[in-house]
Amino acid sequence: MFLKTIAAKVRNLRAKYAHCGPIVYQLERLTLTQLVKFIRVCHDKYQRSVIEPGTAVGALAAQSIGEPGTQMTLKTFHFAGVASMNITQGVPRVKEIINASKNISTPIITAELLCPLDQEFARRVKGRVEKTTLGEITTYIEEVYLPDECFLLVRLDAERIRLLSLEVNVDSVIYSICTSKLKVKPGNVQAVSDWALKVRGEPAKHGGWLNMALQQLARQLPAVVVKGLPQVSRCVIACDDTGGDIKYKLCVEGDGLRDVMATYGVMGTKTTSNNILEVYATLGIEAAKSTIISEIQAVMAGHGMSVDRRHVELLAGQMTARGEVLGITRYGLARMKDSVLNLASVSWLLQ
Repeated sequence: MFLKTIAAKVRNLRAKYAHCGPIVYQLERLTLTQLVKFIRVCHDKYQRSVIEPGTAVGALAAQSIGEPGTQMTLKTFHFAGVASMNITQGVPRVKEIINASKNISTPIITAELLCPLDQEFARRVKGRVEKTTLGEITTYIEEVYLPDECFLLVRLDAERIRLLSLEVNVDSVIYSICTSKLKVKPGNVQAVSDWALKVRGEPAKHGGWLNMALQQLARQLPAVVVKGLPQVSRCVIACDDTGGDIKYKLCVEGDGLRDVMATYGVMGTKTTSNNILEVYATLGIEAAKSTIISEIQAVMAGHGMSVDRRHVELLAGQMTARGEVLGITRYGLARMKDSVLNLASVSWLLQ
């Protein structure tokens, strides 16, 4: 009965792929005896790979992950395809992942783009993500004193805005100034031309000279964020030419995964971060578990090592089994276990 079922499946496969010449030719070469032998070999290998009940899988996983760690270096390497951007690798990175550190040394967000083949589109999206201050896009900020009024004249650098592909104009700059921490009233900011505006100052409530208020305002205006995410200090366009076509993506230095995913032009479903706790807070515990697995395997692959995925899955499952990310530390293990004897043994091992 078993052989008849296999023969029927072979006939169905030949009929299904009749339009594909090479596949049909390969199926024609396959005899029924060879197919039965192949299935039996696969079944035997599967039976041998099943671990015996009661085996100390935790100790095996710890040995399998810890032994390659003795061959790692303590250096940092350049991020692949990105100039002058370093990320932590080796033992320090594995330590950050396993300890579930809140503040990692080099948080990096990798954002895929909706149009990965268009470099100009990548520049525009970079301008929406990277923090840009008013001082970076102005030619000058000058104090002007007239008989009837005094103000600050701000001249925008149109050429620099065009080169950086920023979606900024005088109206958006006025809105940024009025909504900043400077508490400038909308009536005190006025557009002079398409690339210039004037900002009037007000003396302090408890008295003070107007020129001092203007000078203080002139020192604070360059720090006003006019475009991008305030927590993103740097964003780099990375090129990937492995598939033939040059594809562009963004490597964002800093935190703010939720804001980067919500940026127009970024493919949120393919945006990743190497900060485990931020992924947990943004996408949930299952995403954090997948990130732990992929990050450990990426560190191992960067040093030319390969660890069976099931060992890393066991570690990630233990860290996330309680519904939150717990590090393999004294406090994390104490929250993982409920048994008094388990807690006593863990405390003794960590001493």
